[in-house]
Amino acid sequence: MPGRQSIYMTVVDWIGSAAATLTTTAFIPQAWKVWRSRHAADISLGMYSLFTVGVALWLTYGLLLGSWPIIIANTVTLLLAGAVLLMKIKFG
Repeated sequence: MPGRQSIYMTVVDWIGSAAATLTTTAFIPQAWKVWRSRHAADISLGMYSLFTVGVALWLTYGLLLGSWPIIIANTVTLLLAGAVLLMKIKFG
């Protein structure tokens, strides 16, 4: 029978996984919209630049810890946010 600590970690892991999934997939609609419209004038270059650097640092942190949930979530987020940043630079 699972102990209290085991149940707690299952809940914590579930919450962390749900948070990582939601915050990572949140970038898909933005990246898709910019890609389809080729319009990025309303996107803040400063915000996406800072955010992309922040995600790269989170990824580095995850790598240093060897934490696969942090590594996976931030690798995907970095790819999506980086794509939006590059499209902002290209499309304006």
